[in-house]
Amino acid sequence: MMRPRMPRGWSAPLLWAGLLLAGLLAGGCGVGSRSALAAVPGGDAERGAEALRSYGCGACHTIPGIAGANALVGPPLTDWSKRHYIAGTLPNTPENMLRWLQSPQAIRPGTAMPTLGVTEEDARDISAYLYSLGRN
Repeated sequence: MMRPRMPRGWSAPLLWAGLLLAGLLAGGCGVGSRSALAAVPGGDAERGAEALRSYGCGACHTIPGIAGANALVGPPLTDWSKRHYIAGTLPNTPENMLRWLQSPQAIRPGTAMPTLGVTEEDARDISAYLYSLGRN
């Protein structure tokens, strides 16, 4: 079996630079992409903090910036923007976060996360707040 040959004029350093560039470009795509997590359309982080308090999310979660939200029933929501998954399997995107906040039992039946009747507007605001956690 013949080995493919590098085109004439190409050097090993140039080939490695091209591979590195391709890897960096591909790294910005897909699950957990920070650019995908940058913004929640229509969401307001300040209103999200208030919604987190009003729905009682701190009764189960530790949530930075929310007074009294230091429970450990559910996972801590620290550095949320750096997480790759919601509920362990759902890719962490704003769209999936909205679905999860509104219907966790429909997404993962039997989860300890209750369906709280979160409105779409509140879900957007809560998501905006959570995605602000951990940004540098």
